[in-house]
Amino acid sequence: MTELAPDVGFGRNNPKLKNALLQHKTFSLAGLSERLFGLLFSGLVYPQIWEDPIVDMEAMQLRPGHRIVTIGSGGCNMLTYLSAGPSRIDVVDLNPHHIALNRLKLAAFRHLPGHKDVTRFLATQGTQSNVQAFDLFIAPKVDQATRSYWNGRSVTGRRRIGVFGRNIYRTGLLGRFIAASHILARLHGVNPEEFVQARSMREQRQFFDTRLAPLFERPFIRWITSQKSSLFGLGIPPQQFDELASLSADKSLAAVLRHRLEKLTCHFPLRENYFAWQAFARRYPLPHEGELPAYLHADNYETIRNRAENVQVHHASFTELLAKKPAASVDRYVLLDAQDWMNEQQLNDLWTEITRTADAGATVIFRTAAEDSILTGRLSPALMEQWHYDAETSLRLGNADRSAIYGGFHIYRKKA
Repeated sequence: MTELAPDVGFGRNNPKLKNALLQHKTFSLAGLSERLFGLLFSGLVYPQIWEDPIVDMEAMQLRPGHRIVTIGSGGCNMLTYLSAGPSRIDVVDLNPHHIALNRLKLAAFRHLPGHKDVTRFLATQGTQSNVQAFDLFIAPKVDQATRSYWNGRSVTGRRRIGVFGRNIYRTGLLGRFIAASHILARLHGVNPEEFVQARSMREQRQFFDTRLAPLFERPFIRWITSQKSSLFGLGIPPQQFDELASLSADKSLAAVLRHRLEKLTCHFPLRENYFAWQAFARRYPLPHEGELPAYLHADNYETIRNRAENVQVHHASFTELLAKKPAASVDRYVLLDAQDWMNEQQLNDLWTEITRTADAGATVIFRTAAEDSILTGRLSPALMEQWHYDAETSLRLGNADRSAIYGGFHIYRKKA
């Protein structure tokens, strides 16, 4: 059930993504900003997802038999959801590079010999045998589009699959953004990688207060965080930037980023937060250093492997996929932060389809760059009155999200 449609391409000509992003005239400042963001998003963006799937699962109260529709992104979320035994997961994404990555991660579980091979393939760096594992075990079993993508060449002329022999988490738009952030910090006398030497929450706090927090007072960093394009690598589109910048007198995101970096570094033990490892060490922790994502835990391996065929990956928008589904056919919806990109018409079109396809007791979860729900004052009253906003649980689980990148986490449950 994971076949890609034969007409899915992997080039930069991606009308689905363009239609989602472009809302202003080409030669306006807003239009140029949207087009630059779209150009950057035309390649691989997220080698791993930056939403905490453990928080998602608690919010959704996932049970065996549930039918889920989720945005794909880096694919870690849908693999983690599989550990709960859902009967079906539909993965949608407008970025064909993410589709190829989701397909590959599923294939790794289905076709590599065992758990250690999957962990080696998805969680280690500098393991050239991963390329041979792809050639031997995965390539013969996947569809032609996915095989061609990973056998294809990047702009450097190397096979794309080669990143799994090096470190895929240092690639993609986010990987390059993290690398640039490290360089910027080093130019100001701080080596972010030293953070992973912390051995207690107290040492984590000390590193933040003495090394990281002062960076946000530096004039150049305040200036660069006031430029929309400088933060596109975080996945912050122009619409999100404007909303966040409106909270600051100097239109800089320095204070917002400082606050969220504080949560990432100080609110969770380093051993339990693989997001912090990716941000500071640019890799996953070794076994003696900390925990891997839940989908790579040994006790989840068999369940995920056996249910990987229950996932179907679609090159489509959320609304487009739902429009093809019958009424009352979905139990859980995971929108990530996609609504932050939408205008009111797109929001109402989406929630019209969500409401139509939602079965009894359905739950929708999403994140926002700012703290407040994106739906307030924008979704039609006729749609809004059919959903209950679980404000208390949203706040509690938003605080528990280890990725620390978003301002708000939101849970809506279908009224009886």
